[in-house]
Amino acid sequence: MKQRIRVVGIIKTSEGTLILKRSRGRSEAPVFWELPTGKINFGEQPEEACVRLLSEYVGLTATSIKIKDVITFLALEGSSRLSNLYIIYEVNIDEDAKPEPCDRYTAYKFIKDFTNLNEHLNESSTSVLEITEMTPGRISPRSTASSVVVYVDGASRGNPGPSGIGYQIVDTDGHVIEQGGEFIGFATSRVAEYYAMRNGIEHALRLGIKSARFISDSLMVVNQLTGIFTVKNQDIIPIYNSIEKLLESFESVSFTHIPRSENQIADHEANEAIDNILKK
Repeated sequence: MKQRIRVVGIIKTSEGTLILKRSRGRSEAPVFWELPTGKINFGEQPEEACVRLLSEYVGLTATSIKIKDVITFLALEGSSRLSNLYIIYEVNIDEDAKPEPCDRYTAYKFIKDFTNLNEHLNESSTSVLEITEMTPGRISPRSTASSVVVYVDGASRGNPGPSGIGYQIVDTDGHVIEQGGEFIGFATSRVAEYYAMRNGIEHALRLGIKSARFISDSLMVVNQLTGIFTVKNQDIIPIYNSIEKLLESFESVSFTHIPRSENQIADHEANEAIDNILKK
């Protein structure tokens, strides 16, 4: 499986968030806009790469920079899958500094409202903004970025101990389609997280959904399903294999990691399922 690693700079000023227009390259290539994005050169730290790309491509000097998030997601491209790891930085610049795009970019804009964006924002930047701003389906929809979003979570009290799984399915307008939880008996936390993912996938298929973004606060699950980590635990392999089989029914799918604090509904459903059993 191919893996793509990129650094992304999110620059916000009083004018909005900076996006850049990519050079067309080939004359037949589509025109699109993106957040400042680039590769990491050999020997560079990700932070150094972000500072460099801003200087080289946009003519901007970072006054401060701090990591905001690291996200991973899987994109299906035809019959192959591409694993993406994006390291996202919040970058401050002088308020009166003006971008000077060159070579890679031909124009720039500061955007305050991405929900009514007329420009074609590429899928990677769309996914980054939706994840970091937590506005699924509301930013310039495209490919899996315009898909139904499925939040999943597994909970285990004791590891192993009484365990539950929860899910929430949200449409492209941000409306909840369905949510719920289920007690799965005694399990470890990793087994609960995997059962939660499979449960979310099964519910999406039951609803006839063919394009979905599955979101979990388990970095292990996301990294293994995107091929970054290999599954070695014998208790996980059967569940992993069953998930791989289910994914064949989708037209497009991606997996994304978010902090636990941003997955509260699925977490609540999982823990409520445990509570309902323990109270009996």
